Amino acid sequence: MKADKYLIREGKKTDIRKLPTNSREDGVDKEEILKKYEENKQELIALQDKFYADAREGLIVVIQALDASGKDSIIKYVFSGVNPQGVKVHYYKAPTADELAHDYLWRIHQNVPRRGEIAVFNRSHYEDLVTVQAEDIWKGYHMSDRVLEDSRKKFFDKRYDQVNNFEEYLYENSYRMVKIFLHVSKEEQTGQLLERIELPEKNWKFRADDLKVRDKYDAYLKCFNDVINRTSTKNSPWYVLPGDQRWYTRYLLTEILLDALKACKPDYPELPAEEKEKLPECRKILTEAMAGYEAEKNEKKPEKKSDDSKKKAKKKSKK
Repeated sequence: MKADKYLIREGKKTDIRKLPTNSREDGVDKEEILKKYEENKQELIALQDKFYADAREGLIVVIQALDASGKDSIIKYVFSGVNPQGVKVHYYKAPTADELAHDYLWRIHQNVPRRGEIAVFNRSHYEDLVTVQAEDIWKGYHMSDRVLEDSRKKFFDKRYDQVNNFEEYLYENSYRMVKIFLHVSKEEQTGQLLERIELPEKNWKFRADDLKVRDKYDAYLKCFNDVINRTSTKNSPWYVLPGDQRWYTRYLLTEILLDALKACKPDYPELPAEEKEKLPECRKILTEAMAGYEAEKNEKKPEKKSDDSKKKAKKKSKK
C-alpha cells in the first residue's frame, strides 16, 4: 500500500516538516491513480456494507490539518457512495460553555460510534493538544490550582498520556482509529485562502482571522510534529498525507480505509441454525405467493384482438 510510506511508526522519530506535500516523490501517473481511486471506492462500498452488518468493530477516522487544507472536501468525496446509515461525520468547532465545563474528552466520547459504524471526526480531541498549545490558552482554563500549577511541559505530557490511554481503551473495546494529517505547503494554503475570497460560493468559509492562523503556519506545524510523534501508536496510528494535490490525497485515504476495514475481517452474519431450517418452507410460501400475483395479473390483462377483428373494426369506423 502506497500510504504505508506516510505512516508515522510508534517510537520512530519523524520530522513531518520534511515530508512531501505533493506526489512528485512517488512518481505516480494521475490517470492511473484516478482509476485506482474509483476502484477503491467501489471496494470500500462493498466492505463497508459487510462491516455494518458484521457490527463487531467500530472505526473512527480522525482528520486534522491546518486551515484550508481540504478537510471538508476529502470527507465529501471519499465517503460519497457509502451507506449513510453506517457513517456519521462530526465537526468539532471551538468548545461551547457546556463542553468547557467538562473534561476535554467528554464531547469526543459522546460521538464514539456504535460497532459496525464509521465515525469521521473533522477536527477532534487533538485540537486540545495542538490549538491549545499553539495559542497558549491552557492557563485560561477554569480548573483547580493543582492542575494549572503544572509546568507547560508537564501539563501536555499528561495530555499525551491521557489521549494514548483513551485510544488504547477504545481499541481494547473493539474499536479501531486511524488518524490523518493533511500536510499542505504554505503556498497551497495561501492559494486556497485566496480562492475563498475570489469565489462567491466559497466566501462563507473565509474569516479575516484565518490570516492570523496562516501567520502561525510554522508554529502550528511544529506543534503538530510534536503531537503526532507522541501519539502515533501501533493500534491508533497517524498518517501524514501530502495534501497539495487533492486527487492524490483522496486516493491515499481510500487505501488507508480499505486496509483498516480489511483488518477487521468483516463478514455477513451467519443465520442461526433454527432459522436456516425454516428457509425451505418460507421459500415455498413466498414462491406460491409470487405465482398467485402473476396469475392474478394475467387474469386482469385485456384480451388481444386478432388482426382480422382489427381490420373489421377499421372498416366500420370508415363507414
